[in-house]
Amino acid sequence: MVEKNEGRTIKKLPEDLRPRERMLLAGAQALSNAELLAILLRTGTPRENALDLAQRLLAQPGGLRYLAEVSLEELKEQKGIGLAKAAQIKAAVELGRRLAAYSAHRPVIQQPGDVAALLMDEMRYLDREHFRTISLNTKNRILAVDNVAVGSLNASLVHPREVFKGPIKRSAAAIILVHNHPSGDPSPSVEDIQVTRRLAEAGRLLGIEVLDHVVLGDGSFVSMKERGLL
Repeated sequence: MVEKNEGRTIKKLPEDLRPRERMLLAGAQALSNAELLAILLRTGTPRENALDLAQRLLAQPGGLRYLAEVSLEELKEQKGIGLAKAAQIKAAVELGRRLAAYSAHRPVIQQPGDVAALLMDEMRYLDREHFRTISLNTKNRILAVDNVAVGSLNASLVHPREVFKGPIKRSAAAIILVHNHPSGDPSPSVEDIQVTRRLAEAGRLLGIEVLDHVVLGDGSFVSMKERGLL
C-alpha cells in the first residue's frame, strides 16, 4: 500500500528513480543509502514518500551510524516510523552486523598448506577424483568451496563455464583449484597440467586470477604454483 501524499508517492516517480525498480535493473550495489532504506520502509507519511522519510532519517547526526546506535524505543518515536518500521530497520542493521562478523572470521588462504589443512581430511580417501574451486575475496578470505566435477580430469569434464560459474556469482577476486588423487600420489599428470593452464587463461579473460592448483594425495600435496606449472 502506498500513501496518498500530495503527489509524492514512490509510484508517481519515473520508473528509473523508484528504488525497487532500480535494484531490479542495476542491482543493490547501485542504490544509495536512502534508496536501500526506502525499500525497507516501504511506505512514508501523508507528507513524505518512503524515499523522503529515508533521507530525513539519514540526515540525523551520524547518518547510517545513527541507525546502528539508536535504540528501538528511540527510533520508533521518530515521526512516520512507529514500532513496525523501527523493528524492520533494527533487524536489517543486526543482520548486517552478523554478516560482517561472519566475513571477518572466514579463513584466509596464505599458502598451499592452508588448502591442504582445509580439505585434506575430507578428500584424501575419496575413491574418485573430485575437482573443486575455492573462491576468494581481495584479501584471500574464503567465500565458498564449490564442487565442480567428479572423475578423471580432462578438458571436456572440467569446462571453464562450470569452473567459474560459482566464483562469478560470488564476485570472487581469485580462485584456487583443488583436486585429489585416489592413488595417494599427488604428482600432477599431463592432463592436470593442461587443464590448469587452460583454466588459468580463462581466468585471465574473466578477470578472476587462478592463484594455484593444489593436488591432494594421501597425507601429502603438490602446489602447481610452487612447481612452476601454472
